[in-house]
Amino acid sequence: MTPLEFFLAGTMSAATVFLLAALGELVAEKSGMLNLSIEGMMAVSAAVGFVVTYQTGSHLIGFIVAGAAGIGISMVFALVSITFLANQVATGLAVGILGLGLSALIGKKHESLTVTAPDSIHIPFLSEIPLVGPVLFQQNIVVYLTIVIAILISFCLTKTRLGLAIRACGENPKAAEALSYSVLKIRYGAVAFGGLMAGFAGAYASTIYTPLWADGMIAGRGWIAVALVVFGTWKTGRI
Repeated sequence: MTPLEFFLAGTMSAATVFLLAALGELVAEKSGMLNLSIEGMMAVSAAVGFVVTYQTGSHLIGFIVAGAAGIGISMVFALVSITFLANQVATGLAVGILGLGLSALIGKKHESLTVTAPDSIHIPFLSEIPLVGPVLFQQNIVVYLTIVIAILISFCLTKTRLGLAIRACGENPKAAEALSYSVLKIRYGAVAFGGLMAGFAGAYASTIYTPLWADGMIAGRGWIAVALVVFGTWKTGRI
């Protein structure tokens, strides 16, 4: 692998963290919820995912528990901002700070410990293509699954009735209610999905991309994911 191929392959792997978190935030934002607690959800999930993976030796279990942790934190945000109608920005910031504190507490006993990252999957023939092969076809399974998830989310939001309902809740909640959609339930589901994806992003960051635990390792990635979604929707005139 040449230095350029190594750099591009590493960039692809690093981008997966942002893509996972941004996909979840995109769905939540389309439903009318601006969740600024992504950073905290990623941090908690990174700590939980690392601890579970370290104790069990299973990345799959680590991802499942990390996803559940992300959903749990997201439900705190949803309860306060959707049910009790608190300001979304203030609630998101508060829940994000709570998540950062919890992550430090959860991972305290595992500071600087490491786990073994799964091997990359080399797709026969395609991985041997100069430049493109090492970048696209010599990655770990999470990178491939993230690309598939991105395609499925795009299809769901633009081509399905569920996607229409989600977008209607964000763009015109009264019209969505007139069509017998439950805005409350859809927004809860969208926020939960955002928490799940943030959980996967955190687990990926701590068990595969950088397979160790260190307090503060998310280092603003959640904020960048939110900024990417907000900027993207603003550029398309949908925010």
